Amino acid sequence: MTKSLKSTSIPAVERAKAGVIVALHGWGANSNDLVSLSPAVNLPGYQFVFPEAPFPHPQVPGGKMWYDLQDTNKSGLAESRQMLSEFLRSLPESTGIPLSQTVLLGFSQGGAMTLDVGLSLPLAGLVSLSGYLHAIVTKPNQPISPILIVHGRQDQVVPLMAAQTARDTLLSLGAKVKYTEYDMGHEIKPNAIEQIQKFILSLKLN
Repeated sequence: MTKSLKSTSIPAVERAKAGVIVALHGWGANSNDLVSLSPAVNLPGYQFVFPEAPFPHPQVPGGKMWYDLQDTNKSGLAESRQMLSEFLRSLPESTGIPLSQTVLLGFSQGGAMTLDVGLSLPLAGLVSLSGYLHAIVTKPNQPISPILIVHGRQDQVVPLMAAQTARDTLLSLGAKVKYTEYDMGHEIKPNAIEQIQKFILSLKLN
């Protein structure tokens, strides 16, 4: 039996929920890392869900990872991919909100997981922050959800070129991609948060 992902959840403030935002943390962080996004993005009609990666980080106490970045074979990726996909498919039962009103967002390695798993699910939208794209072996057999990619020009962890390559690859697959660069490093600054809010509101889920 496959183990399931643990998660933290922040309920929507408004009674009539517009949707769900699932936020995936980066390498070495945990489910609490992106919790501050909930008030910052300021979308009171949305429930926030913060899944935690399944594997312990080798150097960071309490830190988690979706797969081992130090392993050229990306050890753990296949298992995390399956677990995250199953987690997302089960969400409508617990939230009462369909995947068509669910946005998947991720930072760094979480951004890579967002683009990886999100391409094969009927989600409302995908957001990659300081992320990158895994190699795509097979073209998605369903329409790709709208995508927002935000990256820092001074990112010393995930090079800017990785974001540009992700953009170009996704555009070649027919995806609708909103791409934005900022003068920032490997981080989420207020102007990036503003872009997230605008992108989600543009999906017109409510």
